[in-house]
Amino acid sequence: MALGLFRVCLVVVTAIINHPLLFSRENATVPENEEEIIRKMQAHQEKLQLEQLRLEEEVARLAAEKEALEQAATEGQQQNETRAAWDLWSTLCMILFLMIEVWRQDHQDGPSPECPGGDEDELPGLGGTPLCSLTLPDKATLDHFYERCIRGATADAARTREFMEGFVDDLLEALRSLCNRDTDMEVEDFIGVDSMYENWQVDRPLVCDLFVPFTPPEPYRFHPELWCSSRSVPLDRQGYSQIKVVRADSDTLGCICDRTKLGEDMLCLLHGKSHMVQPGSEMEDLLCAKESPYLDTVQVMKWFQTSLTRAWHRIAHKYEFDLAFGQLDTPGSLKIRFRSGKFMPFNLIPVIQCEDSDLYFVSHLPRGPSRWTSASSTDWLLSFAVYERHFLRVTSKALPEGACHLSCLQIAAFLLSKQSRLTGPSGLSHYHLKTALLHLLLARRATDWKAGQLDARLQELLRFLEKSLLEKKLYHFFIGNRKVPEAMGLPEAIRRAEPLNLFQPFVLQRSLYRKTVDSFYEMLKNAPALISEYSLHIPSDHASLPQKAVVL
Repeated sequence: MALGLFRVCLVVVTAIINHPLLFSRENATVPENEEEIIRKMQAHQEKLQLEQLRLEEEVARLAAEKEALEQAATEGQQQNETRAAWDLWSTLCMILFLMIEVWRQDHQDGPSPECPGGDEDELPGLGGTPLCSLTLPDKATLDHFYERCIRGATADAARTREFMEGFVDDLLEALRSLCNRDTDMEVEDFIGVDSMYENWQVDRPLVCDLFVPFTPPEPYRFHPELWCSSRSVPLDRQGYSQIKVVRADSDTLGCICDRTKLGEDMLCLLHGKSHMVQPGSEMEDLLCAKESPYLDTVQVMKWFQTSLTRAWHRIAHKYEFDLAFGQLDTPGSLKIRFRSGKFMPFNLIPVIQCEDSDLYFVSHLPRGPSRWTSASSTDWLLSFAVYERHFLRVTSKALPEGACHLSCLQIAAFLLSKQSRLTGPSGLSHYHLKTALLHLLLARRATDWKAGQLDARLQELLRFLEKSLLEKKLYHFFIGNRKVPEAMGLPEAIRRAEPLNLFQPFVLQRSLYRKTVDSFYEMLKNAPALISEYSLHIPSDHASLPQKAVVL
């Protein structure tokens, strides 16, 4: 019975499930929906394929751009490397060319220091014979020559200095009386320098070189700018400096009224109206270059010559001689003409003191080295004349009595002067001779300068000059020379400076170098005969001058 009941229930459930009104016949449309789904899936698949193609194209484009950029960077790096290599090669070629040029000048213009003889064409003055084969007269002949020809001819040097100092002192006093202390330059007392005050003057007539320091009117001062204070200075500019005219109170007060253009209705409360200046006209009144704060050498010499002329006209009635400017190409060169026809030249050189030292800036050097030719009117030379005089005086006290150092210098200067009259001036000057002597004085012991060693020291001096000429190197005695005693009081900037080669012009000026070498060896060849001839008699141009006119 239970089994029958179960069957009846199963039949009923089956009938209910299969009844058409109980469930919708959605499953009956499945075959139709499957086709639509398949169609949509195919369309979606096509869309995905198109998107994949687009993405592949985009990736390929980006890869191509990246490759192009990498290729461009590689090419640019290669070009830079090529350009750098070319620049390096050009630089090496230029350095090689300069080395060849310097070598050619050193080996063609003159013999090398290791082979001072060289070829006959290189030393035509002695036919290729070096200095070591030159024989000067013996000591007795040199002593006789010095006593009769040099010492006797310069016996009146002290009297010449005394007369000249008295006249110049009177002339400068008259100049001061004509100047306005509020607007004009203030002239100080003169300073005697060079051979007349170092006791080795040999040329006739005797010439006094006098420095005349001057300072600007208040409230101005001179501010020197040394060449050695700059890191990079061309070779042709070494030794030159510029002098700036500034206000003495500009640094201490720190006022900007000098550096700023104030309006017409504005006034500086620190300095007032009197401090405000017109930069153009006032700078020119202070002897500066046009539209520049730097002192002009041409303007200074014009002012100095004009002032001397006015001062002489004021005192001319007191003297029985005339005063005129000497050489037109040498500013400051003056000449006294006596009624007897005799004349007495001298040099008055306006100078500017360098700070608180004994260095002085000069516009020119009378009878100075040939290298001192400035390219600009604002270039000033630094003179060590006071230090040189002081060094010779101090050294002479340490040498034996009657030392021969000044005698050597006088004989060498005498030979050079005679040779210059025969063949004309060359690149060698008396200043070079003195520089060589100063180097030897510092290098040798005091006992080596005894009077009996005059011939040996003269040979050494000439040999030193020959070696310097062949090497084209003669360094300034003070600039960059740390062997100079500190007791001399040189400024530290000068001691630390690079050594200055006085023979630097010979490196580039081949014609000047050849002429100087020829003249030097010609002088050496003529020296024995010249000394012997002058030892026998005293020429007329070295006879003592008659008594000079005196001040009325």
